[in-house]
Amino acid sequence: MAGAPNAARSTTLHNEHRALARAVLLLLFVVLPAFLAPAFAEPVYPQLSGRVTDEAGLLTPQDKAEIEKDLADLEQTSTDQLAVVTVKSLQGYPIEDYGVGLGRKWGIGQKGKDNGVLLIVAPNDRKVRIEVGRRLEPFMTDTMSSLIIQNAILPKFRRGDFAGGIKDGIRDIKSVLLGDAEEVKRRAAGGRTAQDDPSDMMNLFIFLLIVAFIIWVNYRQSQVVQSGVPGSRRRGGGIVVIPGGSGSWGGGWSSGGDSGGGGWSGGGGDFGGGGASGSW
Repeated sequence: MAGAPNAARSTTLHNEHRALARAVLLLLFVVLPAFLAPAFAEPVYPQLSGRVTDEAGLLTPQDKAEIEKDLADLEQTSTDQLAVVTVKSLQGYPIEDYGVGLGRKWGIGQKGKDNGVLLIVAPNDRKVRIEVGRRLEPFMTDTMSSLIIQNAILPKFRRGDFAGGIKDGIRDIKSVLLGDAEEVKRRAAGGRTAQDDPSDMMNLFIFLLIVAFIIWVNYRQSQVVQSGVPGSRRRGGGIVVIPGGSGSWGGGWSSGGDSGGGGWSGGGGDFGGGGASGSW
């Protein structure tokens, strides 16, 4: 008779364990999808409003109009479609995933030619990407895309000049698409110019003032020596030498968006993940 209570307790514990297991499974069934859903959900992309979609508000109306004209001229000349988009947030996605998804959703480029390019700027995430259509990848290579980002776009982004960086990026992308990739390489190798960075002009002006002052000092010393004034003497040979090598005044390159779209839209182009990204 003593075994009967033990058997009853065992049965009760077994039933409790089964009930607990069912409760845990039910909880997982309800909660787990809530955690997994973001991993499989598509980002909420901005609506395509034209060749320039400035969701982040980085560009003035004048900037947008200028960029819009450049992009329209490119499409008329080569049929290639280049679009610029600035976004407020990447919504936690890598910009590479965001970019290829956006390119496919918008269908930038012509169907069958896949000749679209997206310049994506996410200022709050401090990310930028050039997303390249499948059939443009042999020309706008990953290496060339990275070169443009590092040498034309990021230096100005780091100074807060988003419009300037976007315009310089478009300039170089257009050069590549129109067959002048070597010019882009020359600009990168030559570094920043005074046109790219007005501060270089100021540095050059200061340097020239220093040179003029040195020449004036040498001239005055030579005049004193030639005048034969008693007690005057030539110190240090009368020559002032500029210390250092070439100095930093010469610059050098750093390693390291409503548009008048007029109903413009993509033509059904496809993307395969080609391009390059950068951050600042």
